[in-house]
Amino acid sequence: MKIPVLKSSIKKKPDVIIFDWDNTLVDTWPVIADSLNAALSAFDKKPWTMQQVKTKVKHSLRDSFPTLFGQNWKSAAKIFYKRFEMIHTKLLCPIKGIPEMLDALTESGIQLSIVSNKRGDYLRNEIDFLNWCHYFNNIVGANDAEFDKPSVKTIEMALKYASKSENINVWFVGDSNIDMECAINSGCIPILLRKNPPFIDEFKDFKPTLHFLNGRQLCEKLKSLNYLEKNNNI
Repeated sequence: MKIPVLKSSIKKKPDVIIFDWDNTLVDTWPVIADSLNAALSAFDKKPWTMQQVKTKVKHSLRDSFPTLFGQNWKSAAKIFYKRFEMIHTKLLCPIKGIPEMLDALTESGIQLSIVSNKRGDYLRNEIDFLNWCHYFNNIVGANDAEFDKPSVKTIEMALKYASKSENINVWFVGDSNIDMECAINSGCIPILLRKNPPFIDEFKDFKPTLHFLNGRQLCEKLKSLNYLEKNNNI
């Protein structure tokens, strides 16, 4: 399947908005840090601070663990997932204002999808746990596509059930450099959604077109462009 995106533009209403999951829509840093440090400790590696986790964790496990653990990466992955399975839904926390944003976007008729580097089965389990499945037209996690984000293969899969038009306008919304890279590589509009401002040179090669501190700001921008009903309560 070829990506049905030609020249996405901020001047046109998005037909589809693709969201990253972790720390874009839900706060999962505590879960990621806890599970990763369980694996690091098992191999006598120094645990990472939360700041290190937030700075270094970008790629999927199948792409990052071989570098981090070498030939032991599969054993480390088992330890990571064992700990992760114990805590990931218990500590799952939607970011403030995100449910209201998803309601508003859904009511506007914009199709929503997810592309994440979290393993697909865990990703869908978390979305189901929050009763959010009805928001998303398609959900793509790590190992679902031939390659993980930032590969354009993930976007191709996410747009599988989108409009058949070859001229759809797509925004990709995420919190990290790898999200912006994925967006730009696939012809989507790169949108940064997080409360923290960019670090120096963080987006040197893949710059976001817009930065929103929260879901309310994103919706207000859509309203200002007449892409969202102005009387929408958000």
